[in-house]
Amino acid sequence: MTPDVARRWQGLAIILVLFAVLWLLAPVLMPFAVAAGFAYLGDPIADRLERWKLSRTVAVSLVFACMILVVAGALLLLVPLLQHQIRNLIDNIPRYVEWVRGVAMPWLQVHLHLGASSFDSQKLVDTLKEHIGSVSGVAAAVLGQVSRSGFGLIAGLANLILIPVVTFYLLRDWDVLIERIERMLPRRQAPVIRRLARESDQVLGAFVRGQMLVMLALGVIYGTGLTLMGLSVGPLIGMIAGLLSFVPYLGFIIGLGASLIAALVQYGDWMHIALVLVVFGIGQVLEGYVLVPRLVGNKIGLHPVAVIFAVLAGGHLFGFLGVLLALPAAAIIMVLLRYGYERYQVSDLYGHGHEPPPALDEGGVSQASSVPDAPDSDD
Repeated sequence: MTPDVARRWQGLAIILVLFAVLWLLAPVLMPFAVAAGFAYLGDPIADRLERWKLSRTVAVSLVFACMILVVAGALLLLVPLLQHQIRNLIDNIPRYVEWVRGVAMPWLQVHLHLGASSFDSQKLVDTLKEHIGSVSGVAAAVLGQVSRSGFGLIAGLANLILIPVVTFYLLRDWDVLIERIERMLPRRQAPVIRRLARESDQVLGAFVRGQMLVMLALGVIYGTGLTLMGLSVGPLIGMIAGLLSFVPYLGFIIGLGASLIAALVQYGDWMHIALVLVVFGIGQVLEGYVLVPRLVGNKIGLHPVAVIFAVLAGGHLFGFLGVLLALPAAAIIMVLLRYGYERYQVSDLYGHGHEPPPALDEGGVSQASSVPDAPDSDD
């Protein structure tokens, strides 16, 4: 076995070990992953403050304080609104159940040629009453599930406390950690790894920061539009649709479906159904032609199918932690795949006939792209 082959096998072994450790420690890594995400978002702002002659500690303290204020302000604004919307939804459950029993089920029975025995409406009512009796009942069920053991409750509280603490220390030492990681890189592959790290940082920065703004904008657009048309649960549906929009079309589909059902139950006419379609149509047009091009850009290279697969695969392998890390991991994998394709194009396996492969610079980039094409000749 040659030294190069041995090094590649060693690298593969290290990657497999890291993957196994991540899989085993997934249940306890969630607060650290969230804290790392906050630190990643805040580091560019702290670096800019440092360029304004502030010390790293002062810059990080200002950024951290702003983060705390933003999160606290969002909670103060959203929690009462969410509580009001959930109470409104629960108060309207009898109307929804009556609409399902009196309108939806008979229509389905007639058009799908199903017998009355195919639908057990009373069972549906009993299920809804059992699981959504009141806000306090839902909260009690959740708390009961979490606090079955004292250790589980303590662990949950510890995770919440860990997030701001770990965020502060990661944000303070972010540049030091990056420098130490860079020192650990194998010297021969360091230029290539630096190049891939820069591209991954550009992709992640554009995606994470841009997508968060897109989610916020869509939530405001959907919530405002549904509220203006008079839908009682419009703000709740808008928030949910905005939050789920990080998966392509998921927020749109769930928000549209829930809005159509709510409009049918509350109004029962075609005009409000048309208004719902107009609201979500405007949201899709703004997302596709204004929000995503301006806030996210076209540097991501993630196909919607790849995003959906990444979220499902991450959730299946690592649970909620996998959902959090799915899109960043997919973006980095796309950078690696593009680099692998570049290497393949300059390899003997891809070579055209007996043409020698183009030379690579120290960063592993083909120099053939810098050579202008020969002009076409009509002779």
